[in-house]
Amino acid sequence: MKKILLASIFLINLYGFNIDEVTLSIGESRDNIKIYRLGVRKDFSSKWLKSSFGYFSGYYELSINYWKGKSLDENFGVALSPVFAYYLDFGNFKPFIEAGIGVSYFKEDKIDNRDLATNFLFEDRIGVGVKYRNIEGSFRFMHYSNGSIKEPNDGIDIWIASISYRF
Repeated sequence: MKKILLASIFLINLYGFNIDEVTLSIGESRDNIKIYRLGVRKDFSSKWLKSSFGYFSGYYELSINYWKGKSLDENFGVALSPVFAYYLDFGNFKPFIEAGIGVSYFKEDKIDNRDLATNFLFEDRIGVGVKYRNIEGSFRFMHYSNGSIKEPNDGIDIWIASISYRF
């Protein structure tokens, strides 16, 4: 766990990750693996294809992850993902859809009956949510796998809910 925390601090310092937001997430896989995430975000500074009803933008998210299996199995990891979003702009109320693909590193390559084969995993996501002033709520589907770098590639699918606070 210490190595993962040190890697997170290193990444924050390396990329000058000036934090805009903090995120707390909880989710579960189909086979009852519980997922807990603490993330920090940095918004993209750009808005693309602005129109009278919305715009494209996004954020970078660095997260620390804890997975708790049905048995006594547990796993810790760190992930970094760029996430792209389309925001409908109704003033302070902004519904959005998002998608992203990032990378992660986990302490173990197995949890319960899942053999992920590598500690390095891709983190894919698609979700929906709403921003209201400096609070955001979202619900997303996330998939972790090694992209068939090595077999077996059991992967893990997660449904996860998040709440974020923007500074």
